Amino acid sequence: MATNVQRRAQTRGCLINAARHLFAIQGYADTRTEAILNGAGVTRGAMYHHFRNKAELFEAVCELLSQEAMAAIEQAVAGQHGSLSTLKAGSLAWVDFMSRQDVQRILVIEAPTVLGQARWNALDERYSFTLLREGIQEAMADGSLQFSGSANGLAILLNGAMNALVLRHAGAANPQRLRQDLLALFDCFCGETP
Repeated sequence: MATNVQRRAQTRGCLINAARHLFAIQGYADTRTEAILNGAGVTRGAMYHHFRNKAELFEAVCELLSQEAMAAIEQAVAGQHGSLSTLKAGSLAWVDFMSRQDVQRILVIEAPTVLGQARWNALDERYSFTLLREGIQEAMADGSLQFSGSANGLAILLNGAMNALVLRHAGAANPQRLRQDLLALFDCFCGETP
């Protein structure tokens, strides 16, 4: 028999999964709360026990996707040798994850508007941006990347460029081009010792 804690976690998970599916297909604005409730198989009261409103549920979906992105990055960098190789592998994993249509629509296109810029940036800071900045710091420290500004400044530049690449290559016939463009971007900052 499931405990109350297990039942609450299951209900919350059902709501997040149903919302994730609907937000990816219909977008935030066109997803009705009733459709989420039907998809999750729960009552309105159960939803409001876990989330104040649809926007808070959307943020929980974004949090889950961000955690999945971080896991994909960590898996990609496992076993890499050298700071630049690790940075490139992690960045390619991020781009690959964000290029998925469902993730792109939710995290890259709609999240800045639905969450607002400050909350979206805070979410990014908690997850992938921190990894990017740390990777850049290591690569700058060992001379693999050359940049006269700070590691944080370069992380902001590369993060913005990576988001733009994902948006511009959305649905492109040649997804490999996105990866090539990202690697070429890193080459702009490579030092003598790659």
